[in-house]
Amino acid sequence: MKLNARSLETALPLLAVENNCLISKMADITVGFRLHLPEIFTLSGEDYRTLHSALVKAIKLMPVGTMIHKQDWFTEERYQPDLEQGDDSFLTQAFHRHFVERPFLNHYCYLYISKLPKHRQKQKSNGHSLTRRRLVPKEQMSARELQPFFDAVSQFERILLDGGITAQRLTDEELVSGKGDKGIVPNYFRLQPDGNRKVILEDWDIDGRVRIGSKDVLCFTLSDAETLPQAVDIMANYGPLSSDSTQFAVGNVLPVGLMLPCNHVYNQYICLDDAQAALRKFEQTARNLNSLSQFSSENAINRDWTTRYIQEAIQHQRTVCRSHFNVMVWTEKPEQLDYLRARTSSAIAQLDCLPKQNTMDAARLLWAGIPGNAGDLPLDETFYTFVEQAVCFFNLESVYQSSLSPFGIRLCDRQGKPVWVDLSDEPMQKGWVTNRNKFVIGPSGSGKSFFMNHLVRQYYEQDTHILLVDVGHSYRGLCELVRRKTRGKDGIYLAYEEDKPITFNPFYVEDGFYSIDKVTSINTLLKTLWKNETESFSRTEEVALSDAVEEFIKQVKKGRAEASFNGFYEYCNDEQGFRAFLKEKKYTDKYFDIEQFIITMQPFYKGGKYDYLLNSTMNVDLLNKRFIVFELDNIKDHPILFPIVTLIIMETFVTKMRRLDLATRKMMVIEEAWKAIAKESMADYIKYLFKTVRKHFGEALVVTQEIDDIIGNNIVKDAIINNSDCKILLDQSKYQHRFEEIRQLLGLSEKQKQLILSVNKDNDQRRKYKEVFIALGARAKVYATEVSLEEYAAYTTESPEKAEVIRRTSQNGGDIQVAIIDFADARRKPELA
Repeated sequence: MKLNARSLETALPLLAVENNCLISKMADITVGFRLHLPEIFTLSGEDYRTLHSALVKAIKLMPVGTMIHKQDWFTEERYQPDLEQGDDSFLTQAFHRHFVERPFLNHYCYLYISKLPKHRQKQKSNGHSLTRRRLVPKEQMSARELQPFFDAVSQFERILLDGGITAQRLTDEELVSGKGDKGIVPNYFRLQPDGNRKVILEDWDIDGRVRIGSKDVLCFTLSDAETLPQAVDIMANYGPLSSDSTQFAVGNVLPVGLMLPCNHVYNQYICLDDAQAALRKFEQTARNLNSLSQFSSENAINRDWTTRYIQEAIQHQRTVCRSHFNVMVWTEKPEQLDYLRARTSSAIAQLDCLPKQNTMDAARLLWAGIPGNAGDLPLDETFYTFVEQAVCFFNLESVYQSSLSPFGIRLCDRQGKPVWVDLSDEPMQKGWVTNRNKFVIGPSGSGKSFFMNHLVRQYYEQDTHILLVDVGHSYRGLCELVRRKTRGKDGIYLAYEEDKPITFNPFYVEDGFYSIDKVTSINTLLKTLWKNETESFSRTEEVALSDAVEEFIKQVKKGRAEASFNGFYEYCNDEQGFRAFLKEKKYTDKYFDIEQFIITMQPFYKGGKYDYLLNSTMNVDLLNKRFIVFELDNIKDHPILFPIVTLIIMETFVTKMRRLDLATRKMMVIEEAWKAIAKESMADYIKYLFKTVRKHFGEALVVTQEIDDIIGNNIVKDAIINNSDCKILLDQSKYQHRFEEIRQLLGLSEKQKQLILSVNKDNDQRRKYKEVFIALGARAKVYATEVSLEEYAAYTTESPEKAEVIRRTSQNGGDIQVAIIDFADARRKPELA
């Protein structure tokens, strides 16, 4: 690089990196931090106020002569999946192929705190280090003078952490490493934020225009109070995600942050001057303007504004500071310069600011942006304000971050980048939730089936035992794919057919041990068979029925009775059996009507209408099968069979909980079946299931289509919602005018309500996906469920598409994987064309 025949190394303003500090040739001492900001679209208005308060409090702690430089990098990158494992399933590989090389905007944030010598605190525009031939400090700062600065820096870091921002101190190795060719500082000269990559050094060309290597750089500044709005706030309303009943809050400078879709850096500077000296200067200026006010009304206006500034500082004890903000965008394609100029100007205009492209001072501002060189910011590029107002121009949001947990599922953030999300383990470990249970609400067409297929497939691939109760054949394709992959070891699809009904034996236990869980489930089943939901149970009836079960189990263990419903019925109807026990205990018909009980149970005894249901002689090994689907669509409206079959299936899951190792993850998914079993007589059992599953490394997941199903249903509220800390909602736009009662019922915050009503409001029309709201306790985000065409073929519930997959499967000799590939290829060809 040519710079008046001087090399970049000679002009470089930095002298050394020592003790995790940057030291400049002008004796500036700089401490650097990597900031981890809250994720975009997750903050409420109160959260923004808290962040603003924390930043203002932290900055006010710093001594006079401190320069705060916050630098946000937004870089265009392309998604590269982690393919190190090599054992990904067929559908997971398809997911990776679908997203590979997808562009997205990444974010890196650094904050530098510099202590400037006294002679640097009033740096004139012509006194920057870029044009000085000798960079010799005029004074040395002693350890005694430095210690208060470092103490304030430590307090600064703690205050940010309390406010919700994690500040990680940058080390010598992170700032400059290797042979001085790697690290955050060297990479600034290449316009790349990542300090771990090593690339070739690039020339700087600042003769007429600013170029770094092949990159053309444009600089836009906010450095004049006259170009700024009269009032500012820390947040703004984001129209595309707002609804008629909610205002969606985002950071004030989001338009020049993640909403500016190009490579750019947003620099934010605050310099803490001597407040008393600054106010004396303003008082003198006000007097001069007052003297000249009779000659010009403009002088009178400026006098009034200056006076108001002085009064504001004194009355409200504001911290006087100088500020500067700039946006630097770059591209390697000269033909894009006009577009970038227009796009950036438009973004700045959205802040209610007058856009200004700075061509005269662009090189000096780029030079001042060097980490540790904020002291070179020219004085004439700053304006006076207060810290409270200056912080309103700080970027406070970052991109979605993937979980570091080894367990999770793949979703997308709202700009289409895949992220790894843990909905089970990490929330428990961090105390966000107290259980792993989930409650899903998704109207027809909202993408509920796709999301659920996507979730259970990935849970299964991570060794989870999954049992699903479905009523619409939503999981048939996925189950068949699992069955084929495991050659029948896993993946069993049990559908209720008239000629091949599902049968059970609730009284059978393989090892002869009847646990409390097993006995409780038998009691609940018998209560369901005995009385309908309008009939109540007396305490004596419940005790007598429990006694009957216990006495029958004793007979089974002694080999005197068959472990089946037939055996139980015969025991209860035997004069020497339960009837004799009732007489012995003096249970009259007033307390327990045995005749009514026997008559009610008769349809399930041999020869009865439903004698097949509870007397199965086939012991199918469901314990060790990891993907089981019970399809009950044919009996979903049957008032007797549906609740009974569902309850027995739930008992099957309880057996898995009890018998499988505690280190084995278990999941039960109940679709619309919960409505049939949400009765007063089953409330305790449902509550018991939802509370017990946590102790066995399991989770229960209930799915429903309409919010109306849960309003006013105390069984669901008490037994399911209150025991499901993870709440998942898909598009609820049709409820936006009555969502307040729903918010109170589900225990949602105002911000969570805003997030729910923002679902699918600002979707990218170039991509095919549906958004989903996920709340883990108080934490909530909106994700996108976007899948590959192969996954789409496995998940689809559209009848013509399901029929096409079935047809292709038949044509390929029953190989559904080949059929899915053919389906995806056929859909992909028109897109390529």
